[in-house]
Amino acid sequence: MMAMVQALQPLAFTSLLPALGHIAVDFEVAQSNQRQLIISVFLISSGLSSLIPGTISDRYGRKPVLIGYMALFVVVNAVSALVRDFHVLLALRAILGFASSGLTVLPLAIIRDRYEGAGMAKLQAVVATLFMTVPTFAPSLGYVILELAGWRAIFVVIGALTLLVTGWFALRMEETKPKQDRPAQHSGNLVGNVVTVLGNRSSIGYVVGISLIFGGHFGFINSSQQLIGEHFGAGPAYPLIIGSMAAVMALASLVNSALVERFGARRIGHAAIFCYLAASLAQLALAAAPGESLAQFVVLMSLNMCLLITVFVNFTAIALQPFGHIAGAAASVQAFFRLVLGAGLGGLIGYAYDGTPQPLAMGLVMVGSLTLALVLFSERGKLFQPVEPPSR
Repeated sequence: MMAMVQALQPLAFTSLLPALGHIAVDFEVAQSNQRQLIISVFLISSGLSSLIPGTISDRYGRKPVLIGYMALFVVVNAVSALVRDFHVLLALRAILGFASSGLTVLPLAIIRDRYEGAGMAKLQAVVATLFMTVPTFAPSLGYVILELAGWRAIFVVIGALTLLVTGWFALRMEETKPKQDRPAQHSGNLVGNVVTVLGNRSSIGYVVGISLIFGGHFGFINSSQQLIGEHFGAGPAYPLIIGSMAAVMALASLVNSALVERFGARRIGHAAIFCYLAASLAQLALAAAPGESLAQFVVLMSLNMCLLITVFVNFTAIALQPFGHIAGAAASVQAFFRLVLGAGLGGLIGYAYDGTPQPLAMGLVMVGSLTLALVLFSERGKLFQPVEPPSR
């Protein structure tokens, strides 16, 4: 259920990618890059709004707040299918981004309410499998809908899927934040909770580290078509190749869920960030040498994506560990950094593409190195500890 809720956010923008040209023609903005605002406005709004839903749900409970966000998501998608003005569509995309922030943040808080440590990492691995693979497969779904019924039908389908998931959640999910576990009622506590999360040394390094790793991944997504389809000459095989890489990443997440309770989130996560950095250095070495092949790039990048999902799942669990009482605020801070910092950094890495894999490889080395340094800061220089340390 939580996987389906979280997956609605990436579905809301990646499924529209094949339709951007058609939307631009219909709204007569085909001669400019304004069409890209349909995606960027959504992502910016979602990132900036991420601090809100978790902090509110700490006070008012997870279930009513999430149902409210999902209801708004349904309504805005329905209205978007009818709009006739491009600027109105952009305004609706901003509102939809706001609504999607609740769909991203609150499942994390709900999972933390129920689980901690390795148990949370195990469940989050399953959720992340769907969340991380949807952006790869959603454009194909959007293309099919576009060909069968036009771009407006994409909004209708997303709204209908959200309505089904909302009904499932409302009927089957009980409240995981009972009233006796909620903080005091004055609004100052909401801001104070966010400040508490940001000031926690044992968590903040992981929060920012996850965001940097995501930035590297977004950088790959932004430049993947140019790299695989054009530089390496894959052409029409690009969707199949990128889909296969996503499938391998999903498999790695499931393997992590099977191993984390035995070895612990810290041991697996710390080993994964070292391996991620090593794989990135290998990518940089190959990119700098002449004659790198498509197979070499795909194998190393697939390994990098497997390590990315492993880092993400375990670091998420570690970062939320100290905040069982304010898991909503902690999840909000995570989502805020991941979307704002991660998407911004990913845009810079993608923009740096120069016709070779070198800018991407340098970006991956950079985010791997910085993430390792941040983890060392949070852990006070001691890695691979088997037991969760007390919150600071």
